[in-house]
Amino acid sequence: MPHSASSLANLDLATLAERLGRRCRERGVSITTAESCTGGGVASAITSVAGSSDYFETGYVTYSNAAKKRLLGVPEASIAQHGAVSREVVEAMVAGACRDSGARLGVAISGVAGPDGGTPEKPVGTVWLAWGDEARQQAERHQFPGDRRAVRERAVREAIVGLIRYMEAEESSHRASG
Repeated sequence: MPHSASSLANLDLATLAERLGRRCRERGVSITTAESCTGGGVASAITSVAGSSDYFETGYVTYSNAAKKRLLGVPEASIAQHGAVSREVVEAMVAGACRDSGARLGVAISGVAGPDGGTPEKPVGTVWLAWGDEARQQAERHQFPGDRRAVRERAVREAIVGLIRYMEAEESSHRASG
């Protein structure tokens, strides 16, 4: 049963991770993460659930642009033209993570957590997230308030909520077309 945005928003991180794990087991979905500004926080939340090895095998922390290119195959041209904190880069990150890991679903995050590094176009708190697989991705830009810790925590929560919503949307579209 799909969850409203407000019902997921009210859950703590541990409960969200448990709900994600249940959903992955029910559907036989494996997941991966490709993280920059969250430094492995999403993978940590997922693996805090006992038995998460049933659906989570590999996560990538690609903090530098060189790592994004080398490990995930993010094109140099995308980084040069759009910057690491962009739709194009997070979509390439999630596609690369799914391709390399063999996972069916992934999430990618790149952002400006602060306290430095912001620009007028991408101020501190700007975070791009993408969900999807090697062939299809969906990305969103968020502007999270607060200090570095708060931005990172909000990004981790949004990544997990987005994975749940992505699977629910897939389920709905399969029911509608089936």
